[in-house]
Amino acid sequence: MDSDFTYSPCFSHKNGHLYCDDVTISAIQDGLPSLLEEGLHASPFFLLSVSQIERNVGAYTEAFQQHGTSHRLGYAIKANYSPSLLRRLRTEGVECAVAVSGYEVRLAIDAGFSPSDVILNGNGKQPWEIDSAVKAGCTLNIDSGFDLHHVLLASQKHGLKANVLLRLNPNIDPKVHPYIATGLSCCKFGIEEDQLPAVLRKLQESTEHVQLIGLHCHLGSTIRDTGVMRECIQYMLKKSQELNGMGFQALRYINLGGGLGIDQERHACRTRGPEIQAESDVAAFPTAAHLVNALMTPELKESGLQLILEPGRSLVADAGLLIAKVIGVKANGGQRFIVVDGAMTEVIRPALYQAYHHIELTEEPRCAEVQLGGAAERHPYHVVGPVCESADFLGKDRWLKTPHEGCGVVVFDVGAYCGSMASNYNMRGRPAEVAVKGARWWLTRRPDSYEDIVRPFEDTDAELEPTKDALP
Repeated sequence: MDSDFTYSPCFSHKNGHLYCDDVTISAIQDGLPSLLEEGLHASPFFLLSVSQIERNVGAYTEAFQQHGTSHRLGYAIKANYSPSLLRRLRTEGVECAVAVSGYEVRLAIDAGFSPSDVILNGNGKQPWEIDSAVKAGCTLNIDSGFDLHHVLLASQKHGLKANVLLRLNPNIDPKVHPYIATGLSCCKFGIEEDQLPAVLRKLQESTEHVQLIGLHCHLGSTIRDTGVMRECIQYMLKKSQELNGMGFQALRYINLGGGLGIDQERHACRTRGPEIQAESDVAAFPTAAHLVNALMTPELKESGLQLILEPGRSLVADAGLLIAKVIGVKANGGQRFIVVDGAMTEVIRPALYQAYHHIELTEEPRCAEVQLGGAAERHPYHVVGPVCESADFLGKDRWLKTPHEGCGVVVFDVGAYCGSMASNYNMRGRPAEVAVKGARWWLTRRPDSYEDIVRPFEDTDAELEPTKDALP
């Protein structure tokens, strides 16, 4: 590592150590094995800064308070479904949990959210998921005509009236990677203009079993242009007025989803080549305050509707690190590689979306142990994992000093859509997770064991007797 550097209020490098708050990463690396059962592996592991999460939630609540307008701050569970994280977010002021599966609904309720504060979203909810959400008293987003039909079946079955929002597709381009754009007409999400009349007629015919209480839209993820969000809320306000005129008098909410991006390249100049040293354009990335200011239009205030936001990434992404260790260094065809024990199984976003995650060494390389190149010099490395895929990379062309085996490596901004998208591919165990606040750290998830991975297969492979139809 170079001289002391502050990455954020919660992460810094000083006196030769990487810190989260008042705890050195090396202290966690040294102490974690003693907390694990024999046979469980302490590297790599995820780290979550509680202090950074508190700051992120505070940024939204303070922005809303500046306007004094009725609002609800939600959280998209899919970003990171750690139970301890959900409990922390609830105590910090997150008012509702947004689920996209039946198990996420159950988790939110187990974490202390009232069922009435849980929203079940999704374009393909399974009947059992809808049934359990209706029975519990959750709010459901209606994504299509068949989705409404399934909600009605569940409501009739239980003799209950379900509160629902309509997820609209406004055909607004969020200007993000196509895999995470969800508000365009070519996307699988939401109800388009030409489909809306039939859905509204069905709602008018079914007031005994469903009550329309609001409108919902989610344009996409990693959004950096608040102008598209402002365009979306104008569209939603217009639609709410139209629905009021049709007799839908119970409308209370406009839910704009989430999607606010963060500047994941803000430290990229530290590991760029000598010919690419420009600082990241931090000003181009809106903050929570920028987003709230863009949405708090005079029309929204006059409407009397309550605004719901359901961020995920902007609440938790920059609170997370992946801490890995170097397995070795090699070169093929002139390309240098640092092979680490973290992989696409923990951080799939670079392979899936070509996303950038900043990577640095957590300690100064020990020159005597270096086998390739000089430790004092920087070289362009691909930082890769051990998974049997050429797409298994965490970062490419990062100018780093040549590390020794066992050297610590940190991958930044992995608090969202990394642990929740982790897998057991290559029979790799999903890693441990720890949380840090101040001078304390603790285990929030133990790593997978071999038994954890194979248990679902046990006692399921007994050969079945052939059925009568299968006999010759």
